[in-house]
Amino acid sequence: MDKTSEFVGAKRKVQDESMEDLEAVNLAADWADISQGLRKDLGHQLHSQWIKPIQVGGIDKATGTLDLFLPTEFSANWVNDRFADRLSLAWKIARSEVRTVRIGVHPGRRHVTDLRLHGNGRRPANDGDHSMMAISADTLGDGGFTSSVGLDPLLTFAAFITGEANVLAFNAAQRMSATEKPQFSPLYLKAATGQGKTHLLHAIGHAFLQAHPRSRIFYCSAERFMVEFVQALKANQMLEFKARLRSFDLLLVDDIQFIIGKASAQEELLYTIDALLAEGKRLVFAADRAPQALDGVEPRLLSRLSMGLVADIQAADIELRKKILHSKLTKFAPLQVPEDVLEFLARTITRNVRELVGGLNKLIAYAQLTGQEVSLQLAEEQLTDILSANRRRITIDEIQRTVCQFYRIDRSEMSSKRRARAVVRPRQVAMYLSKVLTPRSYPEIGRKFGGRDHSTVIHAVRLIEDLRQRDADMDGDVRSLLRQLES
Repeated sequence: MDKTSEFVGAKRKVQDESMEDLEAVNLAADWADISQGLRKDLGHQLHSQWIKPIQVGGIDKATGTLDLFLPTEFSANWVNDRFADRLSLAWKIARSEVRTVRIGVHPGRRHVTDLRLHGNGRRPANDGDHSMMAISADTLGDGGFTSSVGLDPLLTFAAFITGEANVLAFNAAQRMSATEKPQFSPLYLKAATGQGKTHLLHAIGHAFLQAHPRSRIFYCSAERFMVEFVQALKANQMLEFKARLRSFDLLLVDDIQFIIGKASAQEELLYTIDALLAEGKRLVFAADRAPQALDGVEPRLLSRLSMGLVADIQAADIELRKKILHSKLTKFAPLQVPEDVLEFLARTITRNVRELVGGLNKLIAYAQLTGQEVSLQLAEEQLTDILSANRRRITIDEIQRTVCQFYRIDRSEMSSKRRARAVVRPRQVAMYLSKVLTPRSYPEIGRKFGGRDHSTVIHAVRLIEDLRQRDADMDGDVRSLLRQLES
């Protein structure tokens, strides 16, 4: 290679490196802006714990994928579960070439935390992976308990919104964390995904440590329990593992269904439960199904899981969903969200509370980052995926049938010309519900009610809206019908 070629090659290399440096600087500047915005939204503590440790990688120009790295697998999973949509939206707005944000552990980092047991069988409280964490005042020094270690500081009893669907589980969880000894142990929380069982586990941990400052608690997922059990087995440290487990005052295990089929781990958990119960310790388990519905669990462990109180968390009804949305709005003050938007979200996003809150967060984040006002139109445009996944197609025929059963009238009265009050009012309620629960226009609704004019439907909708404000009985009827139709 001649000197000219070498010079050209060296110059090109320098230019490429300069471009890479410039790209890195620009990414860092964009991340500083995005991070600052998230700090305002999330607060200092949550931002410092989960957002601040994020390192920005590079952009794959071919796919538009931007890499974000966190120091541990647990923190990467936690951020991915709770903030992936918000981070993706923020980056797409900041840089048009970003199409996907990928959150993971930086290459070269260890993905599974080693089981590190000290002479006393304890693991340092400030260890990087908090997915299986012992927490106590004595492991944290004289400063006492720091709620950000191991437990989410936002998941407290004060932040848990109660309704008919979850009040039993909430009261049982409070009793489990109180100073006086509970009448039952273990407590088994059963709920579908996103209905609040993990929130109550964290809340029990926070309240228990406030009531018992020198106690030790152990919080983990069943999957993490399995990982550490296998690691201890391979490292020939089972004695230390057992001693560590049985030294806790409160054991919190999430997603217990994932321990299915692991005979040796089931046996160890069984012996641990027996040892802790014999010493009057407290145990709380959470799963997405009842103990009797767990497949592959040996009968002895099954009997231990169900011997205390099994508290079921039902799906949130519309009133509870609205209460939850209103409670979440306080952290976005003074941002205004119209009541019709909240009503729309509560009626449409029904699968679980996590999706409901995620939809609200995504909508508000988009509005803040783009400077737009929150509106019904914006919600329909930006939450398409969430809404389509949740929307159950309620038909006018279904509404008419339900209303007729409720008021005990014949189905033919929905289309008849009779004007007796006992017939007219249910017909008007059905028209109102048809407008609220279906995308049909006024003329389309009129045609389904015996070919009535659209003005008749408009009158019925406005009348029922007015009666709901003035007449408690009418409001109660409509609420009951809405619950039936949306269940």
